[in-house]
Amino acid sequence: MAKTAKFKRVLLKLSGESLMGKKGFGIDPNVLTFFAAEIKKVYELGTQLGIVIGGGNIYRGLSANSQGIDRVTGDNMGMLATVINALALQNACEEQGVFTRVMTAIRMEQIAEPFIRRRAIRHLEKGRVVIFAAGTGHPYFSTDTAASLRAVEIEADAILKGTRVDGVYDSDPEKNPNATLYNEISYIDVLKNNLRVMDMTAISLCRENSLPLIVFKMDEEDNLLKVITGESIGTTVGNFN
Repeated sequence: MAKTAKFKRVLLKLSGESLMGKKGFGIDPNVLTFFAAEIKKVYELGTQLGIVIGGGNIYRGLSANSQGIDRVTGDNMGMLATVINALALQNACEEQGVFTRVMTAIRMEQIAEPFIRRRAIRHLEKGRVVIFAAGTGHPYFSTDTAASLRAVEIEADAILKGTRVDGVYDSDPEKNPNATLYNEISYIDVLKNNLRVMDMTAISLCRENSLPLIVFKMDEEDNLLKVITGESIGTTVGNFN
């Protein structure tokens, strides 16, 4: 029986660190190829897909001060790192036959389109995967916040956050083997319990716009497709009572 999509349009958030694989720095081509193959399955299903990717595998603005670089400069460097990752992911997707566009919050027309909301939505409607790069274009805002902002702007049905773990736990499962996995949790409880699902600005933006967030393990084959087709994996964060 053919699978059908639960969502018409989603925003996928990937961390820059996820592209490192086991390398510890930079981009692992095997991870890129795997992600592109997973994206292709969703693309072929007909779901409209926007992607925001971080830059932590290349540079993290938050580490700037410890290196003697001021925060604004460091954040600008981090935003440029996301552009590198976006171009790499675009190339991997197009090698799989997936049509894409990279749109940046900082203008650099020689390599990518500037982010214009209506144009982004038009690309999605035409069946192109749109990769949003350079964060929000402003320092002091994370790529999590950029993902929430872009999801609201393109009127996505949900944000999907692909991580290294199965979902949201009550404590770090990589440090605590007895951590409990939530199937569902409210945005209020995420904020109250200081669960590091996304930063506070990103969570607040999702909550204010009643935008569901699904946190799942991205590096397992078909997991992205399972989320899109409505299978119960990962953790759903929403405005639950």
